[in-house]
Amino acid sequence: MNSSEQNIEAGRMRNSRLLADAHRLVVKIGSVLLVEAKSGEIYHQWLAALAEDVSMCRARGQEVILVSSGAVAVGRRHLNLPARTLRLEESQAAAATGQARLAHAYQEALEKHDITTAQILLTLDDTEERRRHLNARETIDTLLALGVVPVINENDTVATEEIRFGDNDRLAARVAQMVGADTLVLLSDVDGLYTADPSEDPEARPVAEVREITSEIEAMAGEERSEDGSGGMITKLIAARIALAAGCRMAIALGRPLHALSAIDSEKSTAATWFLPSASPKTAHKRWIAASLKPSGVIIIDSGAQAALSSGNSLLPAGVANVEGDFKRGDAVLIHGVDGHELGRGLSAYSADDARRILGHKSDEIEAILGYRGREEMIHRDDLALD
Repeated sequence: MNSSEQNIEAGRMRNSRLLADAHRLVVKIGSVLLVEAKSGEIYHQWLAALAEDVSMCRARGQEVILVSSGAVAVGRRHLNLPARTLRLEESQAAAATGQARLAHAYQEALEKHDITTAQILLTLDDTEERRRHLNARETIDTLLALGVVPVINENDTVATEEIRFGDNDRLAARVAQMVGADTLVLLSDVDGLYTADPSEDPEARPVAEVREITSEIEAMAGEERSEDGSGGMITKLIAARIALAAGCRMAIALGRPLHALSAIDSEKSTAATWFLPSASPKTAHKRWIAASLKPSGVIIIDSGAQAALSSGNSLLPAGVANVEGDFKRGDAVLIHGVDGHELGRGLSAYSADDARRILGHKSDEIEAILGYRGREEMIHRDDLALD
């Protein structure tokens, strides 16, 4: 075994623990793995094996989110649509038909392991527009807390060409970013990134680890498969860039064999490239808050709240002395002490109007004041970046 092969083997042995050590895991399933191309039938045996793997992950305390392709592939055959590139409205009709069948298949496969599923359909706007982003994140967080496995797909029935993700690799990365996942696995018909296209270059070698998306790494992806890059290695590298920026490690892994997730756990696995971030999801999120967001207002806190924040606690309404500006729920705000000194910034769980109404009050008084039960915190500690 030469030195290059030894490095690859050492990397695989180290990385075999990455899946087992995940806390919140997002798994993307490509349609080629799930749906037979000609008949449009779902591979139920493959899905049953995936359900066993998901059950294994949950048994060791992991939260699992599935991002699944396949709705259009299933639906187009049941609608007898022609074997050509579908018009947008035809794709939407196929998605509407196929998504119902796909969701039912996941439900049947997972309920055999006493796992409850929930279907969530997202558009790009749901991850980009701040309030919708928060609503989607809180829904997924609640489902996970209740022991549910969310099954997510792009909302093809309403998405237009201008707002589509274009590929579920990128959708999965956006979901991982949104929910603060620490691990993303793209199950595909390829077994990872190679130094060149192995179908064209016999000298191409698998890449076990990537810590930065450089121009050299991008060159390894080759050419796009279609005009928008959908489905190729390029979209997987775009997903990796999103994941790394969010502090989420990502694997490109061969999904065709049964029990593909279990195979990644094995030290003998030869089917994965891991992209490893330099920061954790929480650290990356706080860096993003500190550096990337334009504040829309100011929340002034008292000395007691300042001491609480310094100890790593959340900001409660009781510690807020004043609110300045006009901001919406989820907007970034500056945090000042009563002396005017800037302490940091964070994402407000309340609009400016609601924040003014509950400032100085205890959290158990919020519902009586606002007429609805909001969060206990004005700003959660995970959404705080202190100076």
